[in-house]
Order: sequence, then structure tokens, then C-alpha cells
Amino acid sequence: MTGIYDERAARKAYVRHRQTAVFTFTIMGMVIALIIALLFSFHVFGLSSASTAETLPNYGVSAACAVPDSSGTAKYVDNSTVHVRVLNGTQHSGFARAVGEALTNRGFTVENVSNYQKTDVKRTIIYYGKNTINEAYTLNDNFTDAVMKMDDRQDKLIDVVLGATFDNLKTKSKVLGKGAKITDVSGCLDSSKMTNLPKALAHDAVN
Repeated sequence: MTGIYDERAARKAYVRHRQTAVFTFTIMGMVIALIIALLFSFHVFGLSSASTAETLPNYGVSAACAVPDSSGTAKYVDNSTVHVRVLNGTQHSGFARAVGEALTNRGFTVENVSNYQKTDVKRTIIYYGKNTINEAYTLNDNFTDAVMKMDDRQDKLIDVVLGATFDNLKTKSKVLGKGAKITDVSGCLDSSKMTNLPKALAHDAVN
């Protein structure tokens, strides 16, 4: 009898141990899943932020509304009045020069081509100031997936930092051109309401 009792007790202890282990691992799995969900929810370390930005106007970056003229309509300007510096934010040698030549062929005034301070830029960024809003829209209309980002520059130079997702300029036939009505970025803000702007990249001012 003692042997049978000991065997039953051992079996019960084993079952309890298995149940405890399963319960513990289940709780640990739920906690880990919760932590991961929270990390994605709050975009910690950039998790899921990229895919979310893809669906937002201007990829989630606030843009200034285009400036209307005396007729009350904001229009694309002549390409020659848009002064551009093209910066290569990738590891592809000669990238900025090639794009600079393409923009020159389209009539833009390319002031300089150079390398950006980083080589891991994902998406092309167009940096502009409060005095070149319509110019920035005009330039952006030639790109397919660039982000317009306003900074604190006061002059007329616009910086284009080329990113890895850049493939080619938009086909000329699809570019609206001078005099066409500008369609504002959805959710855009009046430039006067855009505060705490990032500092502009170092550059020689173009007036």
C-alpha cells in the first residue's frame, strides 16, 4: 500500500508541476506579447512607425499650405525661380549629380550638388523655408515620394536630400507646371502657425 500511495503522490506532484510550468509559460507569453504590442503602439525604436507614415499625408510630416496670389489661388511657379541644392543621402556614388542634371534639364536652378552628412536616408526630403513654400510645392511635384519638411531658413534655397526609396523623377507629362493650381497637402498648416521649426542645414544663402 505504501508503494501505491507513494506512486500516486509522485504522480500528483508531477501533474501539479506540469500545470504550474504550463501556467507560468502561458503568463510569460502573454506578458511578452503585451510588451511587444505596447512597443508597436507607441512606436518605440521606430517600430511600425514607417508603415503608418506611408498612409499619412506627406508621410506624417506637417506641411505648410501653399500661398495664394492676388487672385486667391496658389499656383506652381516657373522652375527657373526655384533654387535647389541636391544632397546625396545614400551610398550610391554620383547620385546627387545625376539628379541635379535631371533637374537642370527641367529648368530648375541647381546651385550645388554634394553629399549629405548621412548615407542611410530612407525617403527623399525637401527642406524649404517660409519664403519658398510654393517653390517647394513646384519642386515636389517632380518627385513621386518625397517628404516636404519646413525648417527655419529665411532665404530662397531649397535642399533636396535624396533617400534610398528614390527611383526616378515623375514623368514630365504628369508634372503640372507653371500656372497650374497647387493642391495643398491634406491637413496643411498656415506657415505662421508652424513654430519650433528645425534648424536649417548649413548653406550659403540665396536671396
